[in-house]
Amino acid sequence: MNAAAGPEWVVREDAGLPVLVALYLRQVLGLRFPEELPLLRGVPAAEAGEFERSPALERQWRAFWEMTVEPQAHPSPVPLDLVDGYDMLIALPTEGFDELRGAIAGHGPEAVAVARRAHERYRAGLGTGSSYRAYASAIAQHERNVGRRAHSFELNVQVLPLTQRGVWWIGSLTVAVTDGLRGDVAAFDSAIAPVIADLA
Repeated sequence: MNAAAGPEWVVREDAGLPVLVALYLRQVLGLRFPEELPLLRGVPAAEAGEFERSPALERQWRAFWEMTVEPQAHPSPVPLDLVDGYDMLIALPTEGFDELRGAIAGHGPEAVAVARRAHERYRAGLGTGSSYRAYASAIAQHERNVGRRAHSFELNVQVLPLTQRGVWWIGSLTVAVTDGLRGDVAAFDSAIAPVIADLA
């Protein structure tokens, strides 16, 4: 974050367990939203036509995804209830989510195991407290390019083991970044620059 006298920025980086669990479920259930986001590596994808996706399931999935990625921006209008088998990582609204609750039943242990392995890889490789420098460099370059201090902003970054390398917006203040790209300092600076330019 910049000095208190000037604009401030906050970047939160993680490989969030709830997001990883949600992406596992998206893949094994054959759901598409968010359409542009690649699949997770090492997770079997549903075969085409394996599941009959009702409009209700798609709608519930989209709402669940938004609540998972940016819970403060997408609060539930009704109380949440933990889903059995997901180690307190998934809570669904008590009303209006019956199709999704039924679809994800039984996937919990494997979803949680996959998410924990991915999270541990992130913590071992990248989650070492060095993220401030990575974003400070990109922000400093943006400031040189535009000739002014960066505006105050917040950004959430999910570092994920995706099958394609890149950066994708997955919320209004949240991007997904491939773990391999995040680990490549020069390539990451170039890839995150447009995101910083959008916000700062």
